Amino acid sequence: QRYLIMPGQATAYKVGMIRIQELRRKAETELGDGFDIKGFHDTVLGGGALPLTLLEKRVDQWIAARKAQPAAATK
Repeated sequence: QRYLIMPGQATAYKVGMIRIQELRRKAETELGDGFDIKGFHDTVLGGGALPLTLLEKRVDQWIAARKAQPAAATK
């Protein structure tokens, strides 16, 4: 029923889901074995409801911070 009233809502949810999946793949690729799913989730959810452009910046900052840590600290 709500999609009949607000048809764009489902599209917005799907666009967000796809973008978050893309950001996860990017983080997994760039960090390799240093990727931490809990850290990724904390980064994505910790900012609250953000525009996707700001979420991408937040994830990019998290990736850079993880890369800057010594290998032993990322496990």
